[in-house]
Amino acid sequence: MLFNSYEFIFFFLPITFIVFFWLNSKRLTQASKGWMVFASLFFYSWWNISYLPLILSSILFNFIVGSSITKINARKNINVKTFSNKAFLSFGIISNIALLAYFKYMDFFITNSNTLIGTHWNLMHILLPLGISFFTFTQIAYLVDAYRDEVREMDYLNYTLFVTFFPHLLAGPILHHKEMMPQFDSIKNKVINYKNIATGLFLFSIGLFKKILLADTFAQWANAGFDSTQTLNMIEAWATSLSYTFQLYFDFSGYTDMALGIALMFNIKLPLNFNSPYKALNIQDFWRRWHITLSRFLRDYIYIPLGGNRNGEVRTYANLFTVFLVGGLWHGASWMFIIWGALHGSGIILHRAWQQMGQKMNTLLAWFITFNFINITWIFFRAKDWIQANNIIKGMMGGNGIMLPEKYARYFENIHDTIFQFGTVFEHINGKSQTTFYIIAALFMVLVLKNSMQLMEGFKPNRLNLIFTIVLFLTSVSMMSRVSEFLYFNF
Repeated sequence: MLFNSYEFIFFFLPITFIVFFWLNSKRLTQASKGWMVFASLFFYSWWNISYLPLILSSILFNFIVGSSITKINARKNINVKTFSNKAFLSFGIISNIALLAYFKYMDFFITNSNTLIGTHWNLMHILLPLGISFFTFTQIAYLVDAYRDEVREMDYLNYTLFVTFFPHLLAGPILHHKEMMPQFDSIKNKVINYKNIATGLFLFSIGLFKKILLADTFAQWANAGFDSTQTLNMIEAWATSLSYTFQLYFDFSGYTDMALGIALMFNIKLPLNFNSPYKALNIQDFWRRWHITLSRFLRDYIYIPLGGNRNGEVRTYANLFTVFLVGGLWHGASWMFIIWGALHGSGIILHRAWQQMGQKMNTLLAWFITFNFINITWIFFRAKDWIQANNIIKGMMGGNGIMLPEKYARYFENIHDTIFQFGTVFEHINGKSQTTFYIIAALFMVLVLKNSMQLMEGFKPNRLNLIFTIVLFLTSVSMMSRVSEFLYFNF
């Protein structure tokens, strides 16, 4: 089920909300948790009920392993022979990674094996379960936290709610057990909070607007451009790359706004996951702003265990590069994701080396370099293969010519058809003059306007914000005939 669908907005969400708080008003706390788990599993099963046993099995397995680790930690001062908590942790992590590898990477492994060593295995054509990358990483984090003796909760219903809570289930944020369980058990969170509802609706409406009016509009030009990479002139190639850059931004930030807004209606505060990443002045700053909970996971559960920056510069560079390769591969089974991760790993290494030399850069130049690095590397993230990515970059460099609108031909009579060509500028991406307007407007929004979290912090339930919310909501709902999935559902 999609947040940007009629069935979610007008049926699932209000019914779930009403029943949840009605049960709590009757002091049926456990029943309200059970209802939320049922609703979340129904939400997950809406897409494909055949994968319901998978997520339930994963939850049960990880709860048993995590509880075993916690019990061993509690008995560590007692002289009792048992399996070590490290053995349980290793077993749990390996099992989770094996599950993810089977569903997400098996066909990728088979294809590369057939190509590189001449095997003749048939592809399995496994359908990727929605949210598997997110609920797997969430549960790995839980196991590690249990190993570090940071978990005290061993209630199965609470743990199931932690994993399945529908606002974050399909595309994050990636949660920590310790930051969620106190909220689920808080007495004050069992009572309707009208300010939280108003703030949540405000945030949800902003996210819905971003997804439907902005991300889906940019998607038309990005998709058309990536489908015709060999013919793109310079302006079309740049419009294609920038359209995808802004599509991904508004799609993911829109989803995040909606997830945080929905959770807030239930008095749950999910962690910040998106903080104006295109304002970043360097690649490290970008990753502190983009998909913050994934960056946190990679730092806490991969980079630091590898040694972080504690073993010299060469080892630090190797650890950084490894983390970004893993981050790239986490997004999907494709060499393009690995290349994208390697590019970002190289970028973070260059940035660190630049810092180590004590060098500084003009703020505007730093932003310009960072934004264009992000924009260009997103091409590899989106492209199906190296050839497609190379075609777009070639077009951006003018390899297929520079096309300008026909009305400007008279200003360039002396160089007509030598440097410039004149005709329909956005023909190959199905764009018009509004494409330029949207790109400029998007740049203004992401660089100048306050982001959703800043607006939420200053939110007051007054008439102006009520009108603003209603206008965004009604405008978005009126355009929902072209419902589309969120991009991060593919990861």
